[in-house]
Amino acid sequence: MAELKNRSAYFEYAIEDKYIAGMVLLGTEIKSVRANKVSFNDSFCYFSKGELFVKSLHIAEYSHGTSANHDPLRERKLLLTKRELRKIENKIKERGYTIVPLRIFITDKSLAKIEIGVGKGKKLHDKRDSIKAREADRELRRQFK
Repeated sequence: MAELKNRSAYFEYAIEDKYIAGMVLLGTEIKSVRANKVSFNDSFCYFSKGELFVKSLHIAEYSHGTSANHDPLRERKLLLTKRELRKIENKIKERGYTIVPLRIFITDKSLAKIEIGVGKGKKLHDKRDSIKAREADRELRRQFK
């Protein structure tokens, strides 16, 4: 199954909570997602009138689409329970928290889901620590091969 990860999100943010949400997609969008034509560059989630949307998530136009093809950067509604929405909304009211998409995947029932994370942006020194830990882990794996 198709699974697309936002690797830069884990580097840029310290993720505290993760949620899996459904996405409201058009027909040509789901076909592009299945073909792995998705880019997470600068995408983020925001609340509008109590509903959660993902913005600037680029889903490429479907190659065999007609004039009914979708806008690649349109805002897409995310489907979560009211309880989860309230919990996320209260969390991001605290200073420094943001919601970022972490991965998109297709379930066994052929539904497109998006995993979102609530976290704080990392400072430069935190990013350096992440790089050091990754390098040390890589060295350990090399030695035990």
